[in-house]
Amino acid sequence: MENKAAGKVITCRAAVARGPGLPLAIEEVQVDPPQGTEVRVKILFTSICHTDLSAWKGENEAERVYPRILGHEATGVIESVGEGVTGLKEGDHVVPIFHGECGECAYCLRPETNACKKFGIDPMRKTMPSDGSVRFWSKDRSEPIFHFLNTSTFSEYTVMESSCIVKIDRRFPLQKLCIVSCGVSTGVGAVWNTADVQAGQKVAIFGLGAVGLAVAAGARARGASQIIGVDINPNKFDKGKNMGITDFINSGQLQESLSEEIVRISGGGVDYSFECSGNLQALREAFLSTHNGWGLTVMLGVHVKPDTLPIHPMELFSGRRVEGCIFGGFKGKTQLPDFAVQCVKGAVDLDQFITHELPFEWINEGLQLLVDGKSLRCVLSL
Repeated sequence: MENKAAGKVITCRAAVARGPGLPLAIEEVQVDPPQGTEVRVKILFTSICHTDLSAWKGENEAERVYPRILGHEATGVIESVGEGVTGLKEGDHVVPIFHGECGECAYCLRPETNACKKFGIDPMRKTMPSDGSVRFWSKDRSEPIFHFLNTSTFSEYTVMESSCIVKIDRRFPLQKLCIVSCGVSTGVGAVWNTADVQAGQKVAIFGLGAVGLAVAAGARARGASQIIGVDINPNKFDKGKNMGITDFINSGQLQESLSEEIVRISGGGVDYSFECSGNLQALREAFLSTHNGWGLTVMLGVHVKPDTLPIHPMELFSGRRVEGCIFGGFKGKTQLPDFAVQCVKGAVDLDQFITHELPFEWINEGLQLLVDGKSLRCVLSL
């Protein structure tokens, strides 16, 4: 069937952020057709991540760009493609990725990194990478509306670079797979790719949100012998147990040093710790909780303040290490399709991460669930 909208402006609904902490406004916006190597996608499902929450609150002053369409975890169907797009076509089922892969730059060509010079994550970028212009406009086209994290999925239609689009099997459940756009991939990938946890090893997880619990699921899948979960919210412990966590510590009620307690119950320190909270003190405790000589701390939490690492240089001579991890170390376009297959086959139970499902127009209620710590992932149906 002929696509009569191809090459034309589409008017649709979007949730527009107009100020820090203000309720997202469901508005009619105009979405321009894709240019060059871009793709326009009809979003079917999108979920709410803590990164969206942080941007909505305006926690990082440099990110306070308005009006803006947030959102970066989603699934959808390609509506149309630009002239220079290869490997993708109208009707393909896709997962957007905020951390793109052009496949050509010096970073993409190196196996030891998943960075991309052209389309890697850039929270400050507010326009299209190709030409610095916008693809969203107010209904009367009097006001440009800015992009977010290469994706902007809180909209019925969005435009993205083809390097930020991953094609998936049409038989896969789109509602579930929207959460592999960020949270689940970040946590599981940190275990499988960055740390490469092996059977019998011990891990500690600081912060039991969706990313932290994805770390637990990844560690269990790898056969970790001990998975210690740390959080100040005891309501997360039952969920964590289902994800594979073997020991829990409520850091808000602990009288002694958190790292000393982890060293004690792990018998000398864990092999790997994962900092998922974006808290500097938690990062230090995560570092000290690992075993002398070989312990590795993987940093996943987003630190919005311009603070430095709480580690004295001499402490690194103990053999402990710290490494940052973006998008679980996955090269999105080349490795995410296989990860999606593994999730569908049951290596990671995606259903456990989806705690709420709401219609798109209830997006502010979904944000509040995350603020209140009542949800892991709220999936919105468009």
